[in-house]
Amino acid sequence: MATNSSQNDTVDVLLVGAGVISTTLSVMLKQLQPEWSQLILERLDTPAAESSDPWNNAGTGHSALCELNYTPEVNGKIDVSKAVGVNEKFQVSRQFWSHLVENDILGEPSEWINRVPHVSFAQGMDQVDYLKARYEALKDNPLFPNMKFSDSETKFREFLPLMAEGRDFNTPTAISWFEEGTDINYGALTRQYVDALTAEGVEVRYGSEVVNLKREGAKWKVSVKNRHTGDTSVVTANFVFIGAGGMALPLLQKAGIPEIKGYGGFPVSGQWLRCTNEELIEKHAAKVYGKASVGAPPMSVPHLDTRVIDGKKGLLFGPYAGWTPKFLKSGSFLDLFKSLRPGNLPSMIGVGLQEFGLTKYLVEELLKDQTAKMESLREYMPEAKDEDWELVIAGQRVQVIKPIGAPKFGSLEFGTTLINSNDGSIAGLMGASPGASIAPAAMLEVLERCFGGRMAEWAPKLREMIPSYGQRLVKNEALFQEQWDRSQKALKLAK
Repeated sequence: MATNSSQNDTVDVLLVGAGVISTTLSVMLKQLQPEWSQLILERLDTPAAESSDPWNNAGTGHSALCELNYTPEVNGKIDVSKAVGVNEKFQVSRQFWSHLVENDILGEPSEWINRVPHVSFAQGMDQVDYLKARYEALKDNPLFPNMKFSDSETKFREFLPLMAEGRDFNTPTAISWFEEGTDINYGALTRQYVDALTAEGVEVRYGSEVVNLKREGAKWKVSVKNRHTGDTSVVTANFVFIGAGGMALPLLQKAGIPEIKGYGGFPVSGQWLRCTNEELIEKHAAKVYGKASVGAPPMSVPHLDTRVIDGKKGLLFGPYAGWTPKFLKSGSFLDLFKSLRPGNLPSMIGVGLQEFGLTKYLVEELLKDQTAKMESLREYMPEAKDEDWELVIAGQRVQVIKPIGAPKFGSLEFGTTLINSNDGSIAGLMGASPGASIAPAAMLEVLERCFGGRMAEWAPKLREMIPSYGQRLVKNEALFQEQWDRSQKALKLAK
C-alpha cells in the first residue's frame, strides 16, 4: 500500500479542493479504509475559503423545512417529493456528524451547528393560500414534526418582532415554522474535518493548483502547480475526487472522460446585505424564507437570515444575484470561456435561448443599486435603514447545464450533479444548492458508484456511521425519531 504523500508521489486517494465536499469524502474513506493513503490539494492557502466559507453560502442546513422552492404548486397541488428527498438526505448528515462527535473525531459541535428556527413567510392572499396548503401537505409527514402555521398578527409580532415593526397587516400575512431548525457554519465544520484528517496522517497541500489530469493505465497522473513558487509536480493516484466547487467542470473536462461530454456551466454570483447594528441583530432569531421572484433561480430565494459564525450572532439578507464569467470567487474572468467545447456548445446555446426568464431576472438584479436592494429588504423588514446594512460579496455558484436531446439540447439544473467515469477511478460533484447540507448523502453515492465492489464489505461500518443507510426514513418513523433524538443530544441541539 502506498505511503503518505510527498512531492511526485503515489497515493491511493487524491482529493481536489479542501472544502466541505472533499473533506466529507476523505473522512468517510478514512473510517472505511484507514490504511489507504490520501492527499488533499487546495489552490488557496486555507481550507474552506471558497464556497464553504460561511459568508459565501446560504448556510441554512438545507433540510427543506422552510425553503419554498422545494415545494412547488403543480396543477393546484403541493408537490412535496423534492422537500422530502432533501430532508432525508439532511438526516443522513445529522447521523454522520453525530457518529463523528460521539467518537471524538469531531470536536465541539456548537462551533459549527446551532439551533435556529426555520420560518416560511407569505404576504398577499395568493402566497398565504399557498403557504397554508404547503403546511397541510407537510404537517403529518414524519420528517416534518411539530411544524406550525399562523396567519395571526399577534403571533407574527411575537415570533418576528423585527419584521413586524412598521408592517401594514391589512395585507394578508402568514408564517409557518419549525423551531428545531439549524444554522451551520460549513467553514468551521471543514476545519474540524481537516484537523481530524491531519491527525490521522492525511496531508493537505495548500497553494497547489491542479493544472492537468491524464489517465495512465489504471491510474491517474495529476499535474500540480505551486501557486507561490511556480514549481510543478505530479501526483499518481488510484482514485481522484474533484470537490473543487465551480472548477469541477473544467477539471473533469481536462480529465477527458466521456461522461462529461456535453455538460456546461452557468456561473451566478451573489451579494448579501449584512447588518451592522447589534441591537437589530439581537431582535431577530430565525431564518425567514419567502418566495422567489418569477424567473429567479432557486439559489436566489430571498431570506432574512440569522447566522452564528465563530460564536457570534449575525444577520444578513439576500442573496442578490449577479453575473461574472468566473467559476470561483478567486477565479479567472476566462473560466467560462475556457470551459466551452464543441460538445457542450449546443447545450449552452439551447439553455441561453430557453431561459429568457432567468436572463431577464439577472439583468434586473445587475441594475439594482443600493437603494433598490434596500427596497427588497423592506419587503421583509419595513423599517430597515440604509446605515444599518453593508454590502458583502457572496461566493460563486456554477449551475449545471445538462445535455439533452433535441429540440431543447440543454437543461439548466439547479441542484448538484455527480459525474464519474465508467470504471469509477475518477468522480466530481458539480452544481450548487443543496450541496454542503447533503454532502454525506452525496458522498455515499460516490462510494456506491466508484467502489461498488467494496460496498458489501463496508456495509457494517456504514450502518454504524449512518444507521438509516439503505432505508427510507420517511417510511420508518420509529427509526427517524430514534436518530433525531440521538442527533439532538449528540449535536447539542436539544433545549
